[in-house]
Amino acid sequence: MAPPGFNHLSQPCISEKKSGWMKWLSRIFRSGGNRGGGGGGGGRHPQQLLGDQENMVWRAPARSSDDPSRAQKEKEELDHAIALSLAEDLKKRNRSRWRTENDEAIARELQDKMNLSPYPSFAPPQYHPSDYSRRYCGGCNRAIGYGNYLGCMGTFFHPGCFCCRSCGYPITEHEFSLSGKDPYHKSCFKELTHPKCEVCHQFIPTNRAGLIEYRCHPFWSQKYCPSHEHDSTARCCSCERLESWNARYISLGDGRSLCLECMESAIMDTGDCQPLYHSIRDYYEGMNMRIDQQIPMLLVERQALNEAIVGEKHGFHHMPETRGLCLSEEQTVTSILGRPRMGGQRRLIGMKTQLQKLTRKCEVTAILVLYGLPRLLTGAILAHELMHGWLRLKGYRNLNPEVEEGICQVLSYMWLESEVMPGFKSGPSTSTASSSSSSSSSHYSLSSKKGGRSSAENKLGEFFMHQIANDASAAYGEGFRAANAAVNKYGLRRTLDHIFMTGSFPV
Repeated sequence: MAPPGFNHLSQPCISEKKSGWMKWLSRIFRSGGNRGGGGGGGGRHPQQLLGDQENMVWRAPARSSDDPSRAQKEKEELDHAIALSLAEDLKKRNRSRWRTENDEAIARELQDKMNLSPYPSFAPPQYHPSDYSRRYCGGCNRAIGYGNYLGCMGTFFHPGCFCCRSCGYPITEHEFSLSGKDPYHKSCFKELTHPKCEVCHQFIPTNRAGLIEYRCHPFWSQKYCPSHEHDSTARCCSCERLESWNARYISLGDGRSLCLECMESAIMDTGDCQPLYHSIRDYYEGMNMRIDQQIPMLLVERQALNEAIVGEKHGFHHMPETRGLCLSEEQTVTSILGRPRMGGQRRLIGMKTQLQKLTRKCEVTAILVLYGLPRLLTGAILAHELMHGWLRLKGYRNLNPEVEEGICQVLSYMWLESEVMPGFKSGPSTSTASSSSSSSSSHYSLSSKKGGRSSAENKLGEFFMHQIANDASAAYGEGFRAANAAVNKYGLRRTLDHIFMTGSFPV
């Protein structure tokens, strides 16, 4: 069992923990009691001493009246003790507050380290329901809602609705092309905008300046690489289009090539050309320009035509390619009697030819035309050469090339116009026709075929008219435009009369 004084001694310890300045008072009054008690207080109980000491604290002002110097000294010691106790207590409070603030800072730092993330923290944007209700997909025209969406040029799309305008498939790449507000895959946009060569079917390359340089036919709008003008690429001798690598042309065997469209209506031998020749003679007769002489007409190869040109003393020839000739000299010409057939590698073989001596019975010996040309081009050449024959037979002498070739081109253009233009009424009149019944039936058979002519053949006729109207040569081009202006102003008959009298066109 613990001694009875143990609990009493524990109480001052508790008091010391509660107040620092009471500890100092206890020390002071212990020493003061020893000095003033004469050792008689040594046997007192600790609890009683503590009680006396506490009493002495409150009684200190009363005892100062008995001994002023001692009271003053004790008062100073008491004040000093109180000041020291207050200073120590204040220091403890400051140390405790610093620890508290420092601990809070450390705790915040640890919390930040524990919540460390590789992505920067930010407050998510706040969207109101009204913002989404105003967004509609530019592809399906439905509301966007709260899902993912794409924005382009002020228009919103569902990811699956942002599709290429060309192929219709969604655009998932990071890069795409825009034409106006229409999106395209870059590859699709290049297919649409970057021109491809119609010969090799590759994208036309850029030149040294980074520009796309290509050639384009003025009528057919055929685009091709400039290099194909100097390589071995074949060109159709009729329509002038370059040969495509996936559609080979027909070789005529004399250095010329023919495209498949022109081959469909090509006239291959003299016998096949006779009905066309007589129909053009009827056309002249219908315009009161009857040709009384029976002028022979022959289809020949290129070499035979060139040899005939050399033997001709008079006449102006359209170089570098002459397709027809109105002979006025006696010559021996190789003509084509039997049409060739198709052989290997798209070449014509089995052609039947015959040497034919042409004698001069009038001012015109014969008319020669290249074989293998389309019907409309062959007819245009025949109309041109027949006008040369008509002029010579009617006594038109010593005309300069611009006048003679110009008026012949006008007759060629007029015949093409009657064949190509729908509803044209300048065809020949059959009431004054003087040709044989066989030629008349041939004319009717050809006329009956007009309605069945293909659009490709009509397009060819338009091209041949375009060639005549836009020829750049002095005789054929400038001569045609001057003659055509005179005919349009004064009519064909008055223009011909003026040419006969003056040798020039009326102005």
